[in-house]
Amino acid sequence: MKRLTIVSVAVICAASLIVPAVGGDKPEPVVPKEKTVLWNGTDFTGWQRFLPDASKDVNATWSIGDGVLRCAGTPAGYMRTQTAYADYHLHVEWRWPDKPGNNGVLVHMSGQDKVWPRSLECQLAAGNAGDFWVIDGVEFAEHAKGGGRVRERRTVKLHESSEKPPGEWNQYDIVCKDDWVVVFVNGVLQNVATKCSDRAGRICLQSEGAPIEFRNLWIEPLE
Repeated sequence: MKRLTIVSVAVICAASLIVPAVGGDKPEPVVPKEKTVLWNGTDFTGWQRFLPDASKDVNATWSIGDGVLRCAGTPAGYMRTQTAYADYHLHVEWRWPDKPGNNGVLVHMSGQDKVWPRSLECQLAAGNAGDFWVIDGVEFAEHAKGGGRVRERRTVKLHESSEKPPGEWNQYDIVCKDDWVVVFVNGVLQNVATKCSDRAGRICLQSEGAPIEFRNLWIEPLE
C-alpha cells in the first residue's frame, strides 16, 4: 500500500489551477489561512444539524460526551459546517463504538439540505473507507470513465482496507486542491479524484445507520 505525505499531494495537485466555481446556491468558500478546529469538543458552534423529518429530535441523533461527538446513526441525516471551504486539508478521526456500519464524510456540499445533498462522499463504511460516492450530479474524471466503478455512483478505493478494528480510532485525511480530492485512511493513500465538477462547499458528517463517534476535526491550509 502506498504512503504519501499530505505536502506531496499538494505539490502534485498544483498542476491544476482552476479557481473554485461558486454562485446560485453555492456560498462563497473560505480558503483556510491557518489550522482551525472545526468542532470545539463541547457544543455545535459552527455546525448545522439536519434531519429530513423536522419532528425528530436532532439531539437524539447527535450528542456530545467526554469530548467525543456521538452519532446514533438514525434517522438518516447529517451535520454540516455553516461555512463552505476550498483548497484545504481536512482531518477527521472516527471509530465504531460497537458493531461497525455505514457512514461518510461529504465534501463540496452545496444546494438545499436534503438526504442526500449534492456532494462528493468520502466513504466511511466499514471495510470500504476511502471509496468515493458521487451524489446528486457531482462528477470526476475517474468515475466518469468507469475506473473502479461499482453500482454506478461508487468508485472503489485503491488498496485493501487500512482501517482499524471497532473500538479503535481511525484517521481520515482529505486533501482538496482545485479540482482534485485525495484521501488517506490511517496514512495510506486510498483514492484520488481529478477534474471534479465541484471544487468547494460545506463539509458534512453523515448519520447513516449505525452508531459512530468522531473527534479531532480540523482543517488547515495546503503548503
